[in-house]
Amino acid sequence: MALESVTDEYARALRLGQKEYRELLMAGKNPHPEVLDELLPEMGANATIDLGLVEIPSSRIVGVKSAGRITALTASFRPLLDAKSEFATKWIYLCRANLGDTGITDPIVCYEYLGSFYVQEGNKRVSVLRHFGNPRIPGMVKRILPEPSDNPRIKAYQEFLEFYKSTHLYDVQFRRPGDYAKLLSLLGKAPQEIWTPEQVRTFSAYFQYFRDAFDSVAPASEDILPEEALLMWLSLYSFQDLGTLSAAQLRKSVAGLWEDIVSSEENNVKVQTKAEDESKGDFVSRLFSGLDIIHVAFVHQLNPGSSAWVAGHEEGRRHLEEVFGDRIEVKCYYDAATPEAAEAAIEQAVEDGAQVVFATAPPLSRATLKAAVKYPKVRFLNCSVDQPYSSIRTYYGRIYEGKFITGAIAGAIAGDDRIGYIASYPIFGIPASINAFALGAQLTNPRAEIELRWSCVEGSPQADFLADGVRVISNIEGSAGAGANTDFCNYGTYLVDDRGDLVPLGTPVWVWGKFYEFVIRSILAGGWKREKGVSTALNYWLGMDSGVIDVQLSEKLPAGVAQLAGILRRGLQSGTLDPFARRIIAQDGTVKNDGSHIFTPSELLHMDWLCNNVVGQIPSFDSIIPASRTMVRELGIYRDTLE
Repeated sequence: MALESVTDEYARALRLGQKEYRELLMAGKNPHPEVLDELLPEMGANATIDLGLVEIPSSRIVGVKSAGRITALTASFRPLLDAKSEFATKWIYLCRANLGDTGITDPIVCYEYLGSFYVQEGNKRVSVLRHFGNPRIPGMVKRILPEPSDNPRIKAYQEFLEFYKSTHLYDVQFRRPGDYAKLLSLLGKAPQEIWTPEQVRTFSAYFQYFRDAFDSVAPASEDILPEEALLMWLSLYSFQDLGTLSAAQLRKSVAGLWEDIVSSEENNVKVQTKAEDESKGDFVSRLFSGLDIIHVAFVHQLNPGSSAWVAGHEEGRRHLEEVFGDRIEVKCYYDAATPEAAEAAIEQAVEDGAQVVFATAPPLSRATLKAAVKYPKVRFLNCSVDQPYSSIRTYYGRIYEGKFITGAIAGAIAGDDRIGYIASYPIFGIPASINAFALGAQLTNPRAEIELRWSCVEGSPQADFLADGVRVISNIEGSAGAGANTDFCNYGTYLVDDRGDLVPLGTPVWVWGKFYEFVIRSILAGGWKREKGVSTALNYWLGMDSGVIDVQLSEKLPAGVAQLAGILRRGLQSGTLDPFARRIIAQDGTVKNDGSHIFTPSELLHMDWLCNNVVGQIPSFDSIIPASRTMVRELGIYRDTLE
């Protein structure tokens, strides 16, 4: 390589460095590489491990070991010194070597700390190799281990160390605990599974491909890492798709998902707890109401013949048709029980002209999101809770309000202070329902104990309670209008009388028609416009004050108990009663509320503790039967820690 050519190459690198320097200064950022000695705590407090020769992702080299001559380099190791300087002379020499037959062969020497690399020897080699776009730079590496800490970044790094044992990959560096487990799950890998060299190479190449697409789409102002975006992307697409999509297709898929990536990473989730009108009131916003017919689709995981849950939503659909008459056309799609069937059903609904799609079960959320990204003009809703996606809206009911009332009924009826409670899944909102029931029972019987069993683990909790002599039992809630609480006590709270007969007492119910009516009225009034650039997820979590949750009371209730239940219902409907606005002690003895705190919707949804009058525990994921694990993975209170 001629000296003139490599001298010109240095001049080009210098211009790029000067430009980067100015831009970083204007942005108020450090224009030079980070200095490890200035970042570390007392060196003696950290163990150091010699890793030997490592193929270092060049993008992970962020700094130098000691300050030295850092002013010669920009933050990305571009040169800043004049072409006549000694630094430039050595840079040009290395440039000629790199472009020659042998290339640069000597590895750099550096330290790794929290997944980033800091050069001790070889700054100019890094500068030259990064200038020419080398994706990896060989280096002799020493790892500095941080002190154990509850800091999320430190905990995430501890998880990285386990990931590294299996993969020897530095490409992904998550900042949150649990993300490595998510990645392995999305890739179909078991924890501690050793990756083959071919799998490592494939992942590295595919991730770089994704990273290039991410970099072309992501605004510089967003503090989101490409590996964090990859987790969201892999929830909709397969890892193998990275080997088949063109660069343009991949960029389009990332761009289409961008608002959901932002809302997920920044936890921009708004929980709406009231059926409030979203329309703007102006003429333009109401143009939608000029349509002759609004086309609505319901996509169900099962069918009304096999699922009481679907039957309840069918009641909601009939309510819509009765209320809106010829202004609405509804089509239903059943048995979308697999991811493939769910995607096909939603695609068919859109092809059939649906303008609003209700997917009525949490396991349908991924297919719903994938369709929402593809069809931004269609309004998609999924019946689930605490989903951080801005492209779809989610909806659920505050069933804990109804459970509070049936808990009060159970406490009043249970003469031996024993009350059985059958919970469904350890998912968002369920511990709040258990606790609300327990607090309701305490309201009428301070000695009452709630014996907790789960329907999602092996066993027959209802039969076990009956065999164990428990006389008051709370089963899962029913749907409105079908007399579910009298259907052999398969739903709701009931009493086992002296003859062994099951006497219904009452059950919380879902009144889905009220919610569906609210959504359609809001759309017809011009509400809910998907605006580009808005990355806030909206979760509807409506309760008794909106009519979406109610309680069916048995005619066999004693008059005084029925009167009390009516008082509690009116308090919840008017918003003057809060089941959790009182002193509350958890099982471990901690005071969760001294009586002055009002729990936020987020605190209620993410409740992962139980009141001290509950006997029993939240089941671990491993103890849950396989048929229930999909639901728990999607909405489990510990979903972010699952491997």
